[in-house]
Amino acid sequence: MIFTLIAVTSALKTGLTIVGTGIWLIPLLIAGLAYYRYDSFDPESRPIDQRQLNREYDFIVIGGGSAGAVIASRLSEVAHWSVLLLEAGPDENEISDVPSLAAYLQLSSLDWQYKTEPTGKACLGFKGGRCSWPRGKVLGGSSVLNYMLYIRGNRNDYDRWEQMGNVGWGYDQVLHYFKKSEDNRNPYLTRTKYHSKGGLLTVQESPWRTPLVLGFVKAGEELGYPNRDINGEKQTGFMIAQGTIRRGSRCSTAKAFLRPVRLRRNLHIAMNAHATRILINPKTRRAYGVQFLRDGIRQTALARREVVVSAGAINSPQLLMLSGVGPEQHLRSMGLPVIKSLPVGENLQDHVGMAGMTFIVDKPIAIVQDRLQAVPVTMEYIMNEKGPMTTLGGVEGVGFVSTKYANRSIDWPDIQFHMAPASINSDAGARVRKILGITDRIYDRVFRPITNRDTWTIMPLLLRPYSRGHVRLRSKNPFHYPIINPNYFEDPRDVATLVEGIKIGLRVSQGSVFKQFNSRLHRIPLPGCHKYPFASDIYWECCARHLSMTIYHPVGTCKMGPEGDPTAVVDPRLRVVDIGNLRVADASIMPTIVSGNTNAPTIMIGEKAADLIKEDWLSGSNYGNY
Repeated sequence: MIFTLIAVTSALKTGLTIVGTGIWLIPLLIAGLAYYRYDSFDPESRPIDQRQLNREYDFIVIGGGSAGAVIASRLSEVAHWSVLLLEAGPDENEISDVPSLAAYLQLSSLDWQYKTEPTGKACLGFKGGRCSWPRGKVLGGSSVLNYMLYIRGNRNDYDRWEQMGNVGWGYDQVLHYFKKSEDNRNPYLTRTKYHSKGGLLTVQESPWRTPLVLGFVKAGEELGYPNRDINGEKQTGFMIAQGTIRRGSRCSTAKAFLRPVRLRRNLHIAMNAHATRILINPKTRRAYGVQFLRDGIRQTALARREVVVSAGAINSPQLLMLSGVGPEQHLRSMGLPVIKSLPVGENLQDHVGMAGMTFIVDKPIAIVQDRLQAVPVTMEYIMNEKGPMTTLGGVEGVGFVSTKYANRSIDWPDIQFHMAPASINSDAGARVRKILGITDRIYDRVFRPITNRDTWTIMPLLLRPYSRGHVRLRSKNPFHYPIINPNYFEDPRDVATLVEGIKIGLRVSQGSVFKQFNSRLHRIPLPGCHKYPFASDIYWECCARHLSMTIYHPVGTCKMGPEGDPTAVVDPRLRVVDIGNLRVADASIMPTIVSGNTNAPTIMIGEKAADLIKEDWLSGSNYGNY
């Protein structure tokens, strides 16, 4: 009973709403038991929320997410340095620890709950024509909200960065940092030169899977795509997904990098501390501190050496602009002083895909929420660290394929598949439809008729969009959410490539291995697209524009570039152009988006950033005078 009360109380405190049929009330409650069971075996236990802060630190890191947690941990390895990590959100909770409950974290108080601006070109099937953009407002950042997939991107992504003038960011250099973090539990993979074990970040397959993912991989092989390690020598192919999980539970960056160092005296972590401005001397153009709000009180911390901004692709540009670094005309229109005019907030890129491609099967092999017996499923998770609750947010398989638009002379696929043994119908509309924001018209017409049917889905994802969006201030109030316009499908090549990816996905679904399940495409036309011939190219384009789905991959808004690049915000050492003692280190620095999920690359950026900072401050050079 005590664990039930703890789980209910915590769920209410974090804004989590227990929804859906009564059968899933028990897993959400007993998840509290699982969480506290995990803590009892976790040698590091929970991070300390430092209440009494120093006036001054050597380094202040803003944002304790996928990159910031790494940077704070690594900088505190230098015993004579003092480090303050500011995180706007609280610590993780018992729900976030359970991989299968990832969707329950979205639209909670652990999520910034961002929405994109309506454009009339995408997200048409969602309420208000706006896409949801979940971002982690919690220690661990979006590594606490995401579906935990561990994918590094393609070798050519990083070699392209280096060819653009970003010295030190080629694949051979960044591979070192991927491996530095990694503790891969697959012995076959760690025998190759592309993986390692013993790092702080645990990577492994979910201990539970359906036969559908085996069929997915086999169907890929039938089309000529090998079953391979997509993080290894080549990317094109299919694979049972690996994720950042440990003993059946989520392994966020907070759990991996901060818990082990929680007792270091030189590291202070301040949670629920919302940074509102970087203090920059307008005459010397040097950062010297941070203002933040905590417990309703405005506070200031000073930085002897550097301020490192790791607040993510939305919050990092917002904070820079609020601090006087950004597009001059835009800052002046907001009534803000201009310390340095830079293209902050531009170059926004994201992986956009099409949700809702659903295949019906006639055997009880998929994840159907109302069929799973809550108590046995939950107890299997608690006692054995196995079962459906360990699945990576529902995603079991990944694939990388090349359309006719890709450069087939090199291994650089342009479409990624996410395969799940469920679809939008699988929870009877309890959660997925809400977090996506699907209109009632679409849900009731297309997905309600197959409520609780066994289904599976392939979500094709556009890997290298040509379209570019932007992040801009809505006002100079730091608590007003910024304007987010991803500009999906602004370039017609993007939707054309995605349509080709959809067609390849359909070919995968027709693999002979699926005949044993009588797998077939759900054929109720999407409202708004029914005027087009079903399954024609123009029909799929219409579907892509209606069910345009993002999976947490915004990047590029503080672009990295070499000296003289007018589009750059930071240089290849991640220093903000012409501003001393200030860096940005997170997904926002990517000049072009990587070909795959962005969490692992962002952790890599954190690892490399920490080394760059150590090189500059431990080499004897005076970085502040560069």
